[in-house]
Amino acid sequence: MKVIVCKDSDEMSRAAAQIFAQRIRKKPNIVLGLATGGTPVKMYKELIRMCKEENLDFSKVITYNLDEYLGLSGDHDQSYRYFMNENLFNHININKANTHVLNGKAKDPAAECKAYEEAIKKAGGIDIQLLGIGGNGHIAFNEPGSPKNSRTRIVDLTEKTIQDNARFFASVNDVPKQALSMGNGTILEAKEIVLIADKASKADAIAKSIEGPATEQVPASLLQSHKNVTFVVDKDAASKLKKKYEAPKAAKAASKGCCCC
Repeated sequence: MKVIVCKDSDEMSRAAAQIFAQRIRKKPNIVLGLATGGTPVKMYKELIRMCKEENLDFSKVITYNLDEYLGLSGDHDQSYRYFMNENLFNHININKANTHVLNGKAKDPAAECKAYEEAIKKAGGIDIQLLGIGGNGHIAFNEPGSPKNSRTRIVDLTEKTIQDNARFFASVNDVPKQALSMGNGTILEAKEIVLIADKASKADAIAKSIEGPATEQVPASLLQSHKNVTFVVDKDAASKLKKKYEAPKAAKAASKGCCCC
């Protein structure tokens, strides 16, 4: 496991973007696993800048998002399809047909989840998966207690996750109570994983995920078993780690995984 501790969220975002840019340049038809939420927004802005100013080419890139709210259509302003279009896809030279987000309005959600798994396998699997982390240690919508071998499925959201996401809706009552989500097992099959986190509110979850025991009660801790995972965090999110990790000298150095545990 590699751990990169950055001075702030801006440096964290640049470091993570450099990792993804390096992989895209090496394999133009790469399959990316992408995440939503507040944390990746700056990273996506940096990728957009790279596309416009440094000729980072997304024309052959294929993407699969982690999750989607059950019951929201792709044009709903709080859906994850809408989020991805607004924060990344509309601003880069990607073929929208190559971007995949679970259909929250699917008539048969279980069949939608099964088809999503099959599509990922048909694409050759995810080359590099981006993750955020919830305050309770969840990844995607795999809440505490989700099995390590779980697959893409319908999930019930915990009260904490609903409260955490309420800031994006008019009221907490508008937050969907269920979602479609890749499972822990699906995520762990990615060839490479990068988890990003900032803010002190994530410090407990980060400490448990990196230095605590691997347990289904802290889903992100299951990443400890993966052979190629990198945590890119800011100093606030890293504030409860017991070990010391050097800050990257530059984002370019960070992309090479200069800080390891």
